[in-house]
Amino acid sequence: MSPISPLSDAASSPVAIGDLQGCRDALDRLLEKIDRDVPASDGQGRAPAPLWFAGDLVNRGPDSLGTLRRLIGLGERVTAVLGNHDLHLLGVAAGARALKKNDTLSDILEAPDAEALLDWVRHRPLAHFADGMLMVHAGVLPQWDVDETLARAREVESGLRSDDWRAFVARLFGGDGTAWQADLTGDTRLRVIANALTRLRFCNADGVMEWKANGGLDSALPGFMPWFDVPGRRTADVTVVFGHWAALGLIRRDRLHGLDSGCVWGNALSAIRLTPDPGTRELFQVPCAKRPVPAPVALSHRSP
Repeated sequence: MSPISPLSDAASSPVAIGDLQGCRDALDRLLEKIDRDVPASDGQGRAPAPLWFAGDLVNRGPDSLGTLRRLIGLGERVTAVLGNHDLHLLGVAAGARALKKNDTLSDILEAPDAEALLDWVRHRPLAHFADGMLMVHAGVLPQWDVDETLARAREVESGLRSDDWRAFVARLFGGDGTAWQADLTGDTRLRVIANALTRLRFCNADGVMEWKANGGLDSALPGFMPWFDVPGRRTADVTVVFGHWAALGLIRRDRLHGLDSGCVWGNALSAIRLTPDPGTRELFQVPCAKRPVPAPVALSHRSP
């Protein structure tokens, strides 16, 4: 596994933010709160805290284009992984997917600089690891450690960043893609990797993914469980940050942070400051769609 180097100073700790899904106004308000309350990483107000975004940057919210432009405008301050809605945007742009009834992607696709916007999206990673923290959009298969996760993510990333990306992205949709085997090849291998990192919620002890259940913990089908509760999960020794699972609500454990608190559904946009000491990780929230911010939802037990 990649060596873990502790953050040298809590002031340089990144702030991880949950699913935006095109909610530009909530993003602006959350960033205002973060920049007011989180010390600059240089201690003198010149270097605001790094921002990690857990994917699903666009779609279903009211301002996907504005959200994307805001993120791009933040420059190197932003590290964002791709979610299933972001891959859907690329799939639609490539002609491999059709727009759905509730999609809010047309403003991006019809923008005069659409190609530049899409280029930015397709050059984002599917997994990011730094300072003992791993961020993905949805989950990590239990048999993958950090190095394996990053290596598998790179297989998809290299195709998305290629000149022939439109043909490549079409290979990520449809067909079989529920069970990982190291000897998988071709399109099935790519689909399993993309599905795990951008769609995973429940799987069994062997890492076979299940798509029918998408509610809370009690919606798991027999033999399946949340990916993060599989015994022997090989990323249990690092902090994992993810989004994707609004029905689950906010999760805060010492080594696990689920940050999709359902902004696009009128709940809250959430962020957490990833300080080295889990006990000092501060939560930031803003209400979405002018609805009250719900109380943070946490599982009843905490991981060691």
